[in-house]
Amino acid sequence: MENWELLAFAEDVARGAGDILRRNYGRQQKIHFKGEIDLVTEVDRESERYILGRIRETFPDHGILSEESPEHASPSPYRWIVDPLDGTTNYAHGYPCFCVSVGVERDGEMAAGAVYDPLLDEMYAATAGTGAFRNGERIGVSGISDLRKGLLATGFAYDVKLSADNNFDYFKAFVFTGQAIRRDGSAALDLCYVACGRFDGFWELKLKPWDTAAGYLILREAGGVVTRLDGSAYDIGQPDILASNGRIHGRMVEVLRNARK
Repeated sequence: MENWELLAFAEDVARGAGDILRRNYGRQQKIHFKGEIDLVTEVDRESERYILGRIRETFPDHGILSEESPEHASPSPYRWIVDPLDGTTNYAHGYPCFCVSVGVERDGEMAAGAVYDPLLDEMYAATAGTGAFRNGERIGVSGISDLRKGLLATGFAYDVKLSADNNFDYFKAFVFTGQAIRRDGSAALDLCYVACGRFDGFWELKLKPWDTAAGYLILREAGGVVTRLDGSAYDIGQPDILASNGRIHGRMVEVLRNARK
């Protein structure tokens, strides 16, 4: 199957799930806690049922990895990686920063990905080797080359109150070396915002494949650079990520290294 066919399906499914999120946005949500502050809403599950149903109907032999369900393993070379609502805490509180993320691997390599923000009606999309787009228009990373002028983004894991590996040391370091930092609560959108130049760099710890799969491909196709925090090779199975426009990447690695000492 061609990558553009996979992407067309990913975009259609992401938009359909986004419609579910938009229709229910602002309504009182029934919230379930998976941990002290890690929550899931009924809308997460409704969005996931829709996406997984569409995938199983169209590609019954494909594997599926989704946030709220056990993995469906398959001998197929294709695996769909889904976050039905990235930014659940935001959504539950009525904070308008959340999205749907749908990506697909072929033989372990990202082939296509779509990230849809239903409130802004922004569809970020990419296939391997053909560039990245927002609502059909090609996007690219920023030209900022001085970290002191860089707008950065990060996030904190759900165990931030319990774990010593909590990102505070890195956050403090970038407060003093970057221009400003934002923490919006959606890693998928953070990656897309680096891809389109709204952010210049992003880092986070303890992420899952569904957080980064589609956004990683979109950023890479937009000309960005993605590694682990120490600058080594990244893949979506790794828990930590450093993403940038490429121009400030080396400096960000240096800041992270010094902060850890």
